[in-house]
Formats: sequence, structure tokens, C-alpha cells
Amino acid sequence: MLLGGTLATAVARDKLPPAPPTGPAADYPMVLGAPFTVDGVTYTPADTLNYDKVGYAVIDPALGQGISIAHRTLPLPSYAEITSLRTGRTILVRVERRGPMSGNAIIALSPGAAEQLGTGDPRTPIRIRRVNPAEPERALLRSGQPAAQRMDTPMSLVGVLMRRLDPNAAPMPPAPAPVPAPVAAPPPAAPAPSGPKRPAVMPSVQRPAPATMTEPRPTPVSRAAQAPRPVGGGQVVVQVGAFSSRTAAAAVAARVGGAVSPAGRLFRVRIGGFATAAEAGAALAKAKAAGYSEARIQHAD
Repeated sequence: MLLGGTLATAVARDKLPPAPPTGPAADYPMVLGAPFTVDGVTYTPADTLNYDKVGYAVIDPALGQGISIAHRTLPLPSYAEITSLRTGRTILVRVERRGPMSGNAIIALSPGAAEQLGTGDPRTPIRIRRVNPAEPERALLRSGQPAAQRMDTPMSLVGVLMRRLDPNAAPMPPAPAPVPAPVAAPPPAAPAPSGPKRPAVMPSVQRPAPATMTEPRPTPVSRAAQAPRPVGGGQVVVQVGAFSSRTAAAAVAARVGGAVSPAGRLFRVRIGGFATAAEAGAALAKAKAAGYSEARIQHAD
């Protein structure tokens, strides 16, 4: 009986699932997986050693607080450096999941990775470059801890990388929506072409009928003429975004030609002011083209 019990125990131990690998073994084997489709585009995972691309990053809370990302084609797991194209800050991350599974962003950041990168924006322009870090750095990332801060990418190189961004990948579709709003209000801008005709119109002001119709026109024309003078002093602004870091806000402001103003625990980046929403339209379009899809026109407070 004792022998039988010993054999049964040995058999039971043999059936236990193997313990998950730890240490360097946890990085192998790397998995690619089958091709899959996102929004009509098919992605084929591949072991590309020199992967280097610019695009946009979103934040995925499902990735947790570890310093990780989701990517559509890189091996799982693998490692990459992520550079913010707004500040030049560069971090090391572990590629652990497939994604994003919608939209045209090229990676999804875990909240922990987003925090280390210094961004809380829903879309951040980034560079991703596959790397082969040393084992001590891999071990930190496997345990959910951040690796040592990388050297910031020089802003001169960041400018070059920004020009490589695919304009079709930027949040451009929403951009035209607010722009037509100012275009729909060209009544103030319409008098500009008629400006040269004003001397001919003015004599008709003394006629009984036209007097009431020509009276309102000089008012908007005079406002349009005054707009360039009060630079930054108008009542309409373009709010590009609000950031938890003054440094990040200052970098964005420098890029779009705006200014930073504190608002509680956040730092707002605004362009303007402008006399009218129509005049703010060009600044709004510039902000959205730069990747700030949440930019909007509002009254200065």
C-alpha cells in the first residue's frame, strides 16, 4: 500500500503544469502569431530587428502600470525605445501585447509608460525603435519597474522626425469640422474685398434708403482692421490642451506659437487672442495639423 501511494504521488506531480519561466527565460520563445485585420488593414507580425518608425501613441489602461506597450507586428515579448516627439524624452519599454485594435495609432502605451514618457494626451506623436537592452534592464521591465531614464533625443533630431510623420495618421479628419464654422461666418471677412469700394459707397449713405444698410458695414470692417494690433489681446483664443507638466506645456507652446498659463494643477497652452472666431480658424487648423485633435476655439477667461 505504501508503495502504491508513493507511485500515485509521483504520477500526480508529473501532471502538474510547469511553472512559468522567470529570469531571461521569460523572454523566450518570442511569439509572432497569425496575420490579423484592424479597420480594414491587414497586419502580419514579423521579427524585424531594425524596426524604426514614427507615428502616434494612445494610452490603454488595460496594459496596467508596468512599463509596456501594445504593438501590431513586433514579436511578443520584445523591447523598444519610445521617444516623445514633443519633448524628446526617451524611455525603454517591453512589447507585451497586440494592439491598438482600432484607429491609426501605431502603439498603445500602458499608463505607467505614459507617465514615464511624460504624457497624458490621448494621442502623442512618437518614435518607436526596436532595441536589444542588457539583461538588468530587461529584468526591471519584466517586474513592472521602469528602466533607467534614457538620454533625451536632441530637439534638432525631433524636428526631423516630426517631418516624417504621416499626415494621414494625424487626427486630421476632425480638423475640418471646426474650420468650416469660422468659414461660415465670413460676413465679417466679406467686407474686406469691398473695402476699396467703400469711397463709392459712402456717398450713398446720405441717400434715404441705403443709409440704414451701409451703416452696419463700417463696424465689422473697423474691427477687422484693429485685429492685428492687439496681438494676444483679443477675446477669442485657441486652447491647444492642458498638461500636468509645465515643461511639456512649454514644448507644445513653442511648437504651435502659443503661450502657457497655469490653471489649478494643470498648465494650459493657448494661441491668441483673436478678435473673432474667424481669425482664430487658421490657428486652430495649425494646432490640429500638429496633432492636437482636442484643440478648440473658446472665449478667453
